Amino acid sequence: MTKRIPESELIINPDGSIYHLNLKPEDLASTVIAVGDPDRVEKVSQYFDSIELKTSKREFVAHTGYYKGKRITAISTGMGTDNIEIFMTELDALVNVDLKTRLPKEQHTTLDIIRVGTSGSMQRDIPAGTLLASAYGIGLDTLMAFYSTEYTDLEKSVANEVQHSLNLPFVSYCIEGSPKLLNLLGEGLVIGNTATCPGFFGPQGREVRVKPAIPDIIEKLASINVDGFRITNFEMETSGYYAMGRLLGHEVLSLNAIVANRITKEFADNAYDIVDDLIKHTLKKVAE
Repeated sequence: MTKRIPESELIINPDGSIYHLNLKPEDLASTVIAVGDPDRVEKVSQYFDSIELKTSKREFVAHTGYYKGKRITAISTGMGTDNIEIFMTELDALVNVDLKTRLPKEQHTTLDIIRVGTSGSMQRDIPAGTLLASAYGIGLDTLMAFYSTEYTDLEKSVANEVQHSLNLPFVSYCIEGSPKLLNLLGEGLVIGNTATCPGFFGPQGREVRVKPAIPDIIEKLASINVDGFRITNFEMETSGYYAMGRLLGHEVLSLNAIVANRITKEFADNAYDIVDDLIKHTLKKVAE
């Protein structure tokens, strides 16, 4: 028998919207473009032909509208896989839980969720200005210590190599994104594999006033090669998206605007233009 989800486990606001995202089921499109920065939501929705909804709560800003006949929700998540765990769980609940009865629905609904964000390159041949689609996400965080899933042999091999190379005291994880969305959105982009770091400074080898425990983390990750599998870039959310997408049954892909190259020490002076190019690419492909 299907169990009712208690009020303490899934919090619903008095107006019937879900707790953190402040959305009702009817507010959400089946295609979601997710961005980290709340200000970037408008950078996406400015291209919509019409907007039917704008809402916000904390770092979660959402605009739902139409682009060339395609209904899309653009929504911000904030930074980090901890936010992504909240974001993905509540998105899933909006379509796969009856919020009035608190019972999971018998018919599963699959969302298409596309991350559009900035990233740094860790390979010399991927310069700033590159648009990159992530085939795999490699988590350097501990999110998947709290969930269980099945991994392929390649995913296990990459995770073990990362843990060994960095001498991590915990098991990292590697998860494939959506092949369907990669086929749809990857055309014309560099295809890479993305490391997700649990912070911007120390976990990415940056030193301001505190010396990182792994100061050469980018170089170590860049040198990993598992039967031709290499790690191309890094950011702070992709592996969380892919892990929760697998657990919850959604199609998820991370698209990256490369704004810096840590090997060549290059930073793009037109970062906003690079992100805008990625937004327009995403909308065009989604509408097709």
